[in-house]
Amino acid sequence: MSKPIIALAAAVAAAACTTQASAATCADLARLALPDAKITTAESVSGSFAAPGMPQPLKVPAICRVAGVVSPAIKFEVWLPEVATWNGRLQSVGGGGLAGIISYPALALAVNAGYASASTDTGHEASDSAWLDDRQRVIDYGYRAIHEMTLKAKAVIDAYYGKSPQYSYFNGCSTGGRQGLMEAQRFPNDYDGIISGAPVNTFTRLHMGQLWTAHATLAEPGSVLTRDDLAMVSKAVLAQCDAADGVTDGILTDPRTCGFKPQQLACSSAKTESCLQPGQVKALDMIYQGARNPRTGVQLYPGLERGGEGQEPGNPGWGLIMNGKEPFSIDNAVLGSMGFRNPKWDWKTFDFDKDVAIVDAKLFGVLNAVDPDLRDFKSHGGKLVIYHGWSDPGVMPQRTVEFYQEMIDFAAKAHGGDGRAYTSEYSRLYMMPGMGHCRGGNGPDDADWMGMITGWVEKGKAPESVTARKLQDGKVTMTRPLCPHPQAARYKGKGDPNDAANFECAAPK
Repeated sequence: MSKPIIALAAAVAAAACTTQASAATCADLARLALPDAKITTAESVSGSFAAPGMPQPLKVPAICRVAGVVSPAIKFEVWLPEVATWNGRLQSVGGGGLAGIISYPALALAVNAGYASASTDTGHEASDSAWLDDRQRVIDYGYRAIHEMTLKAKAVIDAYYGKSPQYSYFNGCSTGGRQGLMEAQRFPNDYDGIISGAPVNTFTRLHMGQLWTAHATLAEPGSVLTRDDLAMVSKAVLAQCDAADGVTDGILTDPRTCGFKPQQLACSSAKTESCLQPGQVKALDMIYQGARNPRTGVQLYPGLERGGEGQEPGNPGWGLIMNGKEPFSIDNAVLGSMGFRNPKWDWKTFDFDKDVAIVDAKLFGVLNAVDPDLRDFKSHGGKLVIYHGWSDPGVMPQRTVEFYQEMIDFAAKAHGGDGRAYTSEYSRLYMMPGMGHCRGGNGPDDADWMGMITGWVEKGKAPESVTARKLQDGKVTMTRPLCPHPQAARYKGKGDPNDAANFECAAPK
């Protein structure tokens, strides 16, 4: 560290006795020298922050907001609570989709809870598509930006408070979930605890899986599944399988146990509101089945799960990625622009046999967080909590289950003995019945993941079940225990089924 930085850090530490002194030093961070980076903003903010693109200002405590850029174009921000209110920890937050923005709401949540927090746009702006054909910026998006943000955030924290964070955490869902897994795999010393929700860990194959859904419903006439069709399918699935777990509540505890077949809804004559045409039956069957190589039959990516079709008010279900007209827009960006380097690429030309290898050869090693060897992360003392909603229409949940099993299998091979026991020393997977993509759906979708991970990292309290809540109009309408996979919540047979106290974690039948 250079003498100017040491002097600045010492000055900050000496002045940290008063709120006024801390705030006064915030502007000085603009002079902080960081490798391959430049600080562009260092300002005091208190009460509210008008984030770009947000309809309402965000409520924030008194903070020092620092923004910077890492070469070539990785924008990052670090938000620093006042010395008196800082809890001594860093909580970095992940992004979503193709990123391109700072995650301001997540930053606000973190600093309101006392954390210093960091976020990055991963090296491009959301309105810019040129980066999709820029190898360096694809790498930045894939894994480099989060690591660089982490290094810069720790340096800023050290300069401002005069000490490094005692514990560092990463919290993300979807793309943020993938970012968390990538950190554990590539940079195992960056974080003490990682929360990885609905991780897009097999990024390239996910977008092939979503494109498979588009092919199923759009490639042939009469195959589109409308909003009303999906609502009808959901009703039929729940009628057949909902009560199998002991509670009729609109939620399938494990949709893989549901034996509903699309053919059960086939029209016997003309199409009505309670049946499906032949093309729709075929499409639904393909969606449940998931993407496969048409020549070999090998599974490329799992399908969507029964019970997640949705379409109730406030629950878009499969409508999140299906509009009956074209594929999910991100699929064209990833496969066409990134994979084939052709922004005018026609999605209908994708060959689920030969084109898979072409895209994987170019992007698999950069964008996919699929390494099951997390021994270095475990040796560092890291803890990993993964969660995923069983009704997720965006990122197929079965792939997360498969990856966790790959971690267990690797541990068994590398160390012998019980791979599950070894893996559980540093990682837990929680599948969330009825939850959609990161949130929403019919099931409880609100859980204190940060409370869980900090208790595990800092107190050695290995998590078992965690209580999830469902909120409607600010009121708790249901609670359920989330159980470490492969266990699932089982109703005890009496008491209010909306109360978590009347369930227990049990091995699947």
